Amino acid sequence: MRALFIGDVVGRPGHRAVVDLLPALRRDHSAEVVVVNAENAARGAGTSPRQARELLDAGADVLTGGNHTLRRTELYPVLSSEPRVLRPDNLAVKAPGGGLAVFDAPSGGVAVINVVGSVFMDAARSPFAAADELIARVAGRARFIFVDVHAEATSEKIALAHHLAGRVTAVVGTHTHVQTADARVIGPGTAYVTDLGMSGPHDSVIGVRTEQSLARFLTGAPGTFQPADGDVKVQGAVVAADGRGRAVAIETFSIDVAR
Repeated sequence: MRALFIGDVVGRPGHRAVVDLLPALRRDHSAEVVVVNAENAARGAGTSPRQARELLDAGADVLTGGNHTLRRTELYPVLSSEPRVLRPDNLAVKAPGGGLAVFDAPSGGVAVINVVGSVFMDAARSPFAAADELIARVAGRARFIFVDVHAEATSEKIALAHHLAGRVTAVVGTHTHVQTADARVIGPGTAYVTDLGMSGPHDSVIGVRTEQSLARFLTGAPGTFQPADGDVKVQGAVVAADGRGRAVAIETFSIDVAR
């Protein structure tokens, strides 16, 4: 089994780049499963129904979300009706959709779990408890279990990975938009990376136009953030697993997109 993960899609440039590259990436990496975090696709906050459909049509099996997913109410019907579009399971107590997708792949049953961190973020309950509950729900149904933890704190992501080591195939971090250099296999067969990185404009401050971000830091005045458009990259990771669902390798990638 090989699974492909795409880090946070930011703005129109990131969305367009992922839609264009995803078919070739899936083919070139012989990926049976493709998971895309799309929670910043719509002008940096949330995902539109059209963007969700285009990403699924381009080859994504599951779209994960984050702290901005529920900001776009037009996505609510999609979250309720499309099992391949997730929001963090512990983001809210009562909200459309959920944080679990289960489906069959050629190598066996697959579960994708999406949770949000509780440190420096608003979580309705612990991501540790939420992940435990979702793993119990797929017992006997999924050989391969992949977890997207959308969290701010590095320590929380690493702690969750160790908590789940040996029980899931991979734990991949999203949200901070900076790809980390710590991809590895921990415990008995769980792949881990603190952050997949950002699929979007890197000539920016984590995707936001530099001048707007600087104005906020220098003056403290509130303002509207808009996605930048320069130096677009697609970032993520590929996980390889054996027939028992245990990860044997993880490798990150960063692709420059000509614009």
